[in-house]
Amino acid sequence: MPTPEPPARPEVLKELAALREADAPTRGGRTFAYVYDPAVEGLDALAADAYRAFADVNALDMTVFPSVARLENDVVARVAAHLGAPGCQGTFTSGGTESILLAVKTARDHARATRGVRAGELVLPATAHAAFHKAAHYLGLTPVTLPVDPDTYRADPAATARALTPDTVLVVASAPSYAHGVLDPVAEIAALAAEAGVLCHVDACVGGWLLPFLRRAGREVPDFGLTVPGVTSLSVDLHKYGYADKGASVVLYRDSALRRHQYFAHADWPGYPVVNPTVQGTKSAGLLAQAWAVLRRLTDDDYTALAARVADAETRLLTGLAALDGLRVLGAPAAGLVAVTATGPDGAPDLSPVLHLADEMRARGWYLQPQLAHGLLPPNLHLTLTPATADRVDALLADLTTTLATARALPPATPAPRLTALAATLDPDTLTDEEAAAVLTYAGLGPDTGTPDRMAPVLALLDALPTRLKERLLTEYIGSLFQI
Repeated sequence: MPTPEPPARPEVLKELAALREADAPTRGGRTFAYVYDPAVEGLDALAADAYRAFADVNALDMTVFPSVARLENDVVARVAAHLGAPGCQGTFTSGGTESILLAVKTARDHARATRGVRAGELVLPATAHAAFHKAAHYLGLTPVTLPVDPDTYRADPAATARALTPDTVLVVASAPSYAHGVLDPVAEIAALAAEAGVLCHVDACVGGWLLPFLRRAGREVPDFGLTVPGVTSLSVDLHKYGYADKGASVVLYRDSALRRHQYFAHADWPGYPVVNPTVQGTKSAGLLAQAWAVLRRLTDDDYTALAARVADAETRLLTGLAALDGLRVLGAPAAGLVAVTATGPDGAPDLSPVLHLADEMRARGWYLQPQLAHGLLPPNLHLTLTPATADRVDALLADLTTTLATARALPPATPAPRLTALAATLDPDTLTDEEAAAVLTYAGLGPDTGTPDRMAPVLALLDALPTRLKERLLTEYIGSLFQI
């Protein structure tokens, strides 16, 4: 039998376009998580062209491809001009998770080299990004998670001071925290770390490229970068409010001596001498090139104007939410992220309307990100504001008003009692793959069922489960999506 002809270029691209039809839109201002849309004409095309120009350049070895060093130096210098301090050094990475992982590795290795610490601890607020826990897991560190202020959702300096021990290798603050969009008291936490002789990392992955321009636009923004005494490293994602494509991030250190602990070098093998600044070895320079191009295209004045649009959208959204009975904004959002919870007649957070509201809004073409309860922190809907959302706020609030009434009239989003009872008997450490798959199928998340149209019942079940069991079932579910 003759081998069939491979599809022509138009057919391949048509297949890809068909696959994209099921995805949430990345442009247009209706997806309030995961994407950052500047609504700047021609910027997407510029980034794509820059990526193609460097897609086959291997950033593994900048002595063979010197353009890589030039591009990275330019990008890091632009970031350092706003967030750095004299003598600071930085690295371009694939995203916030890699930037955080490298900062944690640096702190671990620095503590080993300077203080002889072996069983290191990572002190962080409960609102710190999950990437810190991932880094601790990968690097053999113990996360020491601290409760945050239950009213402001900010990290607690007093709790931080009590948690510091001789084994502490790094203290973490967020600018802002992802879940609620509030700024931690960076200066206070960094001062405590410095007094204890411990490094302090500021996770500014979200706010690092927005807050400086909000300040230029007239908003009051406290210092949070490397100019703050005690701050020794900082991460900032350029694929968020820098509006580069995913993934593009920078991690900055106070000096080259500290950054040196980030690097991995190995010459004890018969191949070429290996020096890796990042987790990746071989990597395309395309993502670096597109980030460089976007930063070249947008001036500080452009970023200031875009930040002003985000601030305007945030102000109008917060004003509108305050007028809706039964919704409450959590904390004091300061950097384009807003978390809002539903409340019952007694003013207490109410899970069911939150989850139904997410489903109802999605049915109307909006994606608002559900976040489950965590300790004393209530369940909520997370919204990421971008310049593209500035013209959508009124329409969003109108649909929220309608869907909130609908959500409250729906039956409570509670898991089936039989399923809850079954889950209570399960041990995540001994649960077999077959048992986990059976629970997921019963919950409507079988491998052949696809994502349910309404996620409220599934999320209500997850909210009720112990953390370890929740993690085990989520791992099983995601694994089921990749079947080969």
